Amino acid sequence: MTAVSALSLAAWLWLLLARGFFWRTDVRLPAREEPDVWPSVCVVVPARDEAAVLPASLPSLLAQDYPGRAEVFLIDDGSTDGTGELACELARRHEGLPLTVASPGEPPAGWTGKLWAVRHGVDLARAREPEYLLLTDADIAHAPDSLRRLVAAARTGGFDVVSQMARLRVESVWERLVVPAFVYFFAQLYPFRWIGGEGATAAAAGGCVLLRAEAAERARIPDAIRHAVIDDVALARAVKGDGGRIWLGLADRVDSVRPYPRLHDLWRMVSRSAYAQLRHNPLVLAGTVAGLALVYLVPPASVVAGTATGSAAAAVLGAASWLVMAGTYVPMLRYYRQGLWLAPLLPFTALLYLLMTVDSAVQHYRGRGAAWKGRTYTRPGAVPEEG
Repeated sequence: MTAVSALSLAAWLWLLLARGFFWRTDVRLPAREEPDVWPSVCVVVPARDEAAVLPASLPSLLAQDYPGRAEVFLIDDGSTDGTGELACELARRHEGLPLTVASPGEPPAGWTGKLWAVRHGVDLARAREPEYLLLTDADIAHAPDSLRRLVAAARTGGFDVVSQMARLRVESVWERLVVPAFVYFFAQLYPFRWIGGEGATAAAAGGCVLLRAEAAERARIPDAIRHAVIDDVALARAVKGDGGRIWLGLADRVDSVRPYPRLHDLWRMVSRSAYAQLRHNPLVLAGTVAGLALVYLVPPASVVAGTATGSAAAAVLGAASWLVMAGTYVPMLRYYRQGLWLAPLLPFTALLYLLMTVDSAVQHYRGRGAAWKGRTYTRPGAVPEEG
């Protein structure tokens, strides 16, 4: 028990000091200067059954205070709740950027539904010959200067991709417990400081991706990633692999309005793609479960077991690991304006994520693989099924 506790503490010291300082939340939009001539931008919004969130998100896009030419394309991917009609109505009610609503039809074999909608929107946008494409989800609300800041950062830094991790909603009890940890774990997998460097680490946040149109054509986006379930990471890898420069950080003025009031809602959000993140590999799954247990579950278990058995060394090592773990979580809780009492509960939240990941694998082998808005994908490249 003492040896395992020591190994867990060693893992936490490595994460603290050698994992790109993933736990810090100061990676925000880089320094930027406004260009003399603002480039044209087309905004592409894939949407499927999003009538519940559009009134809180779409008007914010239409109201962008952007000095250059900009246009919004909302691609209604077979919605049954009147998403397309509502989008047109919102555009009539709110003055601002021009809006085009279109439907791509059913995706062909080898395409995930969301990326098929993105491709249709990109094809429409290319007729306008924009310099940049903003790919954003239907639940994302943008501050009036969001597009302006993104473009200025891309032009100043010479980036082909500038992506912001939208601030997710944290209002229900389960959102407070699970959502900040979601972003914390994402940053642990893809340290933001490493993404802009020359190494292999590449990622983006699909809710807000500004993409240079020339880089998209060069990397064959979205065709090259048409089967990807985790499309934002696949997009970033494709652009960086083609020599493009990418940047990812936390957002200050870009927010998700989608509610996740129940644990079931959050469970589905994570489990729908967790096993795809592990490339559907049972060995990687086993290693992930073992790693999560060692890093997040061993510290509190060592404290309890060490105290119960009189093993002071195990208890002290476990407490030290738990303290480091909680300390690294504090910046993310502050970013989400949450109470610091949640920091010691991170092992429980990690256990939930471990179970979600295992459930994702179980669903995959039951033939209910990754999903987007009712369409399931049983394997990479599979024909989507309605469900």
